[in-house]
Amino acid sequence: MKNKWLIDKRNELGLTQQDLANKTGVHRSYIAMIEKGTRTPSVTVAKKIAKEINVEWVIFFNCICDDLTQIVN
Repeated sequence: MKNKWLIDKRNELGLTQQDLANKTGVHRSYIAMIEKGTRTPSVTVAKKIAKEINVEWVIFFNCICDDLTQIVN
């Protein structure tokens, strides 16, 4: 799981993927792909999800930067 932190946070809040989808207006399957790491959210979607789970939206992109650093090094 690429974004296990997202799954853990969602579960901590007692939300299903569908609950989060309903709160954000983002399709459940898209949330599932973000959690699996097969899709990276747009800034708009990252902000919507982050607002609902009470995290900074940039966390979605910090993980990408960490991965790129490992590839380059």
